[in-house]
Amino acid sequence: MNEQMRANTAAYEQTIRSTLALAATLGDDDWDRPTECPGWTVKDQFSHLAGVERDLLGDPAPPVELPELDHLRNDFARYLENAVHARRPVPGPQVAAELADALERRLVQLAGEDPDRVLMCPDGREGPYTRFMEFRAMDCWTHEQDIRRAVGRPGNLDAPAARCFWDLLSRPLPRIVARAAKGEPGRSAALSISGPPDFEVAVTVGDDGRGAWSDAPASPAARIAMDWETYVRLTAGRCGAGDVAVRTEGDGELAGRILATMGVTP
Repeated sequence: MNEQMRANTAAYEQTIRSTLALAATLGDDDWDRPTECPGWTVKDQFSHLAGVERDLLGDPAPPVELPELDHLRNDFARYLENAVHARRPVPGPQVAAELADALERRLVQLAGEDPDRVLMCPDGREGPYTRFMEFRAMDCWTHEQDIRRAVGRPGNLDAPAARCFWDLLSRPLPRIVARAAKGEPGRSAALSISGPPDFEVAVTVGDDGRGAWSDAPASPAARIAMDWETYVRLTAGRCGAGDVAVRTEGDGELAGRILATMGVTP
């Protein structure tokens, strides 16, 4: 296991253990609370996590007849829903126990995994297992935050897996500014995120119409400021800009288009 694989695996383990510790504090009503993932309750979030880890272990999936559900808009969503729907009759603490068991087995599996083995990553691109584990840490942490918001128990926002979230989901920002938000050549957008973790970044649209990371100019066309949790919710598609507190300066129309197109998860 190389250094990066070790770091990504540790981030993955930390956020799942944090989520399991939270599960131990939940009351009966908490498991049925809706989360910001359409159609999913707190227990459904645990079911998703347990289902993915057991799938990666090679365990047979429980049989399920998936009904038509309004929040399922593509085949990938239907695939993920199978594990969730199969566990809907299962009590929440039992699902959490299933996740705890899967974690221990996965850690044994990962200790012997080749970090350079190439496989398909969730963004549809092939990459080494090291990169795949960064996605696993990011995904597990994102769902931990979904659960925490639903039950009103914030925490672990500055976890190691939060850095995985930023590393993976900040990458589309140059494309968002230039293409989705239709930023014109020569225009810049600066983004200030307060945490921890804290980030200060800027994107400038080049003469070719492509966005690229740049030093923040003294007077960018648009300046956007928000806290870290707001950035996570917007980027993960959990809410719209009108649902959160965001501060903007400069070109309000460009800032609005950026905020409206920040969601990058399927």
